[in-house]
Amino acid sequence: MPVLIAPDTRFRISFLAAMEEIRAEGRGAPDDDTSLGRELRAYTGQWDDPEPFSRYVEYVRSLALDETPRPPAHVPTTVLWWVDGDEFLGRLTIRHRLTQWLLDVGGHIGYDVRPTARRRGHATAMLRAALPVARDLGIDPALVTCDADNTPSRLVIERNGGVLEDRRGIKLRYWVPCSHAS
Repeated sequence: MPVLIAPDTRFRISFLAAMEEIRAEGRGAPDDDTSLGRELRAYTGQWDDPEPFSRYVEYVRSLALDETPRPPAHVPTTVLWWVDGDEFLGRLTIRHRLTQWLLDVGGHIGYDVRPTARRRGHATAMLRAALPVARDLGIDPALVTCDADNTPSRLVIERNGGVLEDRRGIKLRYWVPCSHAS
């Protein structure tokens, strides 16, 4: 049964395969300004070696700490991996607070499922599993956004109790309750 865990080096081989799948669909291109896109550009080629991968895992784990240096306008972020046995299936980020950009576009929670694991309910289960974590971080409700034309993501959010507040540009903005998450 899949679970959310803190990033761990034991998933390196599966993680690398997942990142290759994600790159093959065009993620990580210069215009991909998502956190995953930036990481693909920064770490591709380094992750192949266990030592730099270990440093990467330490880095993403440290993003949850207030004292971790980060670019301006970036907030503390808990990164969790969705895994089943030894297989990396996806990742989820919980942003501890909202900047104006996150309020308008990014939200508290973002998630990615590797292409070969999609359409199996992983995103819905992953978001459901993250809601108690968000609640424990003092977030309730959580803002979760998706592109208006991304029907699968919209359904994931709605299946987790998301209530549509509005549309801002191409983004739909949902508030998802965390207080009843278990």
